[in-house]
Amino acid sequence: MQQHSNILNERRQIWKSKKILKRLYHKWYHIIQSAVKPGAILEVGGGSGNLKEYFPDTISSDILFTEWLDAVLDAHHLPFKDESFDNIVLFDVLHHLREPSSFFSDAERVLKQGGRIIMMEPNISLGSFIVYRFLHPEGMSWHIDPLKPGGLHKDKKPFHGNQAVPTLIFKRDKNLFAKNFPRLKIIKKERMDFVIYPLSGGFHNPSLCPLFLYNVLEYLEKLLNPLNRFLAFRLFVVLEKT
Repeated sequence: MQQHSNILNERRQIWKSKKILKRLYHKWYHIIQSAVKPGAILEVGGGSGNLKEYFPDTISSDILFTEWLDAVLDAHHLPFKDESFDNIVLFDVLHHLREPSSFFSDAERVLKQGGRIIMMEPNISLGSFIVYRFLHPEGMSWHIDPLKPGGLHKDKKPFHGNQAVPTLIFKRDKNLFAKNFPRLKIIKKERMDFVIYPLSGGFHNPSLCPLFLYNVLEYLEKLLNPLNRFLAFRLFVVLEKT
């Protein structure tokens, strides 16, 4: 656990010092804000605590205690009463879960009627495949059943991820998801981020994108948007409980 705690502390320091990353996250949090409903927000997998800078009343949680988060919990067993929250936000968390189906079941339980699950996750495209498969420390495995009851791997560690999971659930297995969770309707699914995000290096690598080029590259991203299904590195998904 000490190793995992060090990871969160390291990411918090990177968040404070890496300006290009903060600029990107500001954009993503603005997108999340557009989907959040009025009311109580639970963040699962709060990590370095960035979200609370934009949504200060959020209950931010993770599997480890840190001084900047509010709760310690397991995403597969949310310790809250039925219909406690209007929103559940996950940022780069779904692809880390041992058993996504357990999370969705419990999230549906603690959401109020009309409540939303809002997720920003990796997207596997022709453009992002090589980066996520060979250059990202978490890697990806395509030939799995992400909604398998009982979980993906019993010995999976919390900070190990599979970048393919969100794309598998909401693209390849979207009909199975709809069958298993009929009350969780996909009301938004958007692919985004082609240039700036991979050049930023994220939390793991040095940035190859000077901050002064941000606006130029952002304009390039808009020009490339019609090709998002082939190039996108990010997947934004919003589910609503009916």
